[in-house]
Amino acid sequence: MENIQQISFGDHIRALREGKSMPLRRVAAVLDIDPSTLSKVERGDRLASREMLPILAKLFEISENDLTIIFFSDRVASQLRYEENTDVILKVAESRIKYLREKDHH
Repeated sequence: MENIQQISFGDHIRALREGKSMPLRRVAAVLDIDPSTLSKVERGDRLASREMLPILAKLFEISENDLTIIFFSDRVASQLRYEENTDVILKVAESRIKYLREKDHH
């Protein structure tokens, strides 16, 4: 996996697409979206949907797990970019997720 700390989800998708020499319109067709929408996702002007991840993973023959990590970490980083105490926020969020998962299993 590339340096995931530096690359945005859109940049990652563009790099994968260009690495496979796939035109934007072909990837957009596989995703069943307009090429202009995919272009906006690649530029970071529009958010990708979670439903795109398994399709993109299969198309680019990459791990869906790796793609999911980049997808969500990019979203979290964008949301918290200008906040103070991000380390505390992330620790509390991690605890909250664990609590909710445990609650779901009971």
